[in-house]
Amino acid sequence: MAVDDYEELLKYYEIHETVGTGGFAKVKLARHILTGEQVAIKIMDKLALGDDLPRVKTEIEAMKSLSHQHICRLYHVIETPKKIFMVLEYCPGGELFDYIIAKDRLAEEEARVFFRQIVAAIAYVHSQGYAHRDLKPENLLIDGEHNLKLIDFGLCAKPKGGLDYHLSTCCGSPAYAAPELIQGKAYIGSEADIWSMGILLYALLCGFLPFDDENVMALYRKTVRGIYEIPKWLSPGSVLLLHQMLQVDPKKRIMVKHLLNHPWLVQGYPFAVQWQSQYPLGHLDEDCVTELSVFHKCSRESMTDLISQWKYDHVSATYLLLQSKKAHGKPVRLRMPTATAESANVTPSREWKFKKALSYEDDPDEMSCVFGSMEFVCSSEETRPVLCNTPQTKQNQMFLDSGAFTPPLLPVPRRGASKKYANKENSGARVPAKLEPFVLPAPKTPNCVMNEKRVLTTPNHLLPPEERNQASKETPIEKPATPANLEELAAGVISPERRCRSMEVDLNQAHLESGQKRKAAKMFGSLERGLDKVITMLTPSKRKGSAKEGPRKLRAHYNVTTTNLLNPDELLKQIIAILPKKQVEYVQKGYKLKCQTQSDFGKVTMQFELEVCQLSKPEVVGIKRQRLKGDAWVYKRLVEDILSSCKL
Repeated sequence: MAVDDYEELLKYYEIHETVGTGGFAKVKLARHILTGEQVAIKIMDKLALGDDLPRVKTEIEAMKSLSHQHICRLYHVIETPKKIFMVLEYCPGGELFDYIIAKDRLAEEEARVFFRQIVAAIAYVHSQGYAHRDLKPENLLIDGEHNLKLIDFGLCAKPKGGLDYHLSTCCGSPAYAAPELIQGKAYIGSEADIWSMGILLYALLCGFLPFDDENVMALYRKTVRGIYEIPKWLSPGSVLLLHQMLQVDPKKRIMVKHLLNHPWLVQGYPFAVQWQSQYPLGHLDEDCVTELSVFHKCSRESMTDLISQWKYDHVSATYLLLQSKKAHGKPVRLRMPTATAESANVTPSREWKFKKALSYEDDPDEMSCVFGSMEFVCSSEETRPVLCNTPQTKQNQMFLDSGAFTPPLLPVPRRGASKKYANKENSGARVPAKLEPFVLPAPKTPNCVMNEKRVLTTPNHLLPPEERNQASKETPIEKPATPANLEELAAGVISPERRCRSMEVDLNQAHLESGQKRKAAKMFGSLERGLDKVITMLTPSKRKGSAKEGPRKLRAHYNVTTTNLLNPDELLKQIIAILPKKQVEYVQKGYKLKCQTQSDFGKVTMQFELEVCQLSKPEVVGIKRQRLKGDAWVYKRLVEDILSSCKL
């Protein structure tokens, strides 16, 4: 792993454990150093992405243009020769899919709360000229306030002529794909989204899919017929709404403007679904601008101009995270970094620490492929975009009744699209020059040996008394430098010095004269080795339970299955005995089992983790489960089969 790829990232963020895996990516929990706010960092390997680089470009540009309370917020984008880092809003509640599994199915009242949020998000997305094209429970996250956030815009489309233009690329997840996509017909993106929303609502209310089959062709036949089971617990209003959304003929399908005021969606509410963005538009928050300008010692006018460029660099991220703090009632304050360094060079010791913090844990050499999603190519020839019968002037008619058509919060200048990654369906998307096109990583070459100067620094309070006084007299404590221009400010002032997550050391750096260097170097080496040991102890892989140490103690969560057992070893033994019977391969690491299934041709079709854990309330043993790769509903059936075979 090249530490240089992470150097820029570590200037601004403390990297913590892996919280999920997605399409071509690992997602790490992190903390923004200046604001102290938690974020999720999506780390993508450009070499592994290959031909899917345009999909990442599409996702980034869509998220820059979309600003809504039910869309996951993009804070920062960093690109290196080999990596792409997307710093995103952290949603601790996980996927809506796991929430459905844990509850079996949702009560109508709770499903209505969630579905109103989904409708609001999609209405806003459509108002901005986008079609999502990959709506499913796995692409909806639950935030800390139990609200939904839409993610994964990698397959979205923004036709140049607006949403009334037909699309031709068949994409999305088979179980949620509209009949017209499966049949290879030209289709309208907003109509395909409505079908997917119907499948999603059915999954919320029933806990399973309306059209499902292990054989993909059989699944397609069921979808095209449009006949599905109606469980007895569904209310008449639910049945009617599902019928209106799951119409095989897209022209008979209900439209978003009718969903906003639909009787089922407004039941128990005094108002229709409010689809407009609740984020302030057209101006910047004065408190946040003031805090940034004071911290960086520049004028408010200069800071306002810098933020308004919306480069999605560290300035954009810091402003948006300050805005988030204010929205949650926290003080609008920035934290002074605990240490600075004169050199950004990465020493071998720091390189080791970076690798421990940023490693891909048990799978360092392989990036996951898209799970639950696939892009399938139509067998018919690609057709040119066809204008619908509906006049283009009526494209946004659905939003006139709900309020004025509003621009996105963070406008991105319109620029020409790259010829290399030209996509007629997204030709209207805004593409900044810096991200277009993504630079492919250079071929692997032998590592060059670089002569690096290592700056030796010793905390003032750790020096012997006689040296401490001398150092204090001869070396004044450095104050934060005032940037000479806006470019220096945009580059940031934080060094990539790795912070230990559970301790903050106030390091007042002192430049030692030649007579003190030998003693200081020895002391610094001792301190660094001590910190290495602390970081090793705090590295997630070291904290995970082993068979000798016992299982991890976790809180009850919806992806944790509780049992009546008190002995974790007995439960672990049961699971290990059952897995081979279900044709599941596994690797054991303490009380965690990393499992996978393979096809007859040796291709890995499913990866997931089962971990025996200790619950505090109630004081019993539980099983934490996490899907890593593979179809979500196939995973659900397999894990349920495994757990039902245990004596829980």
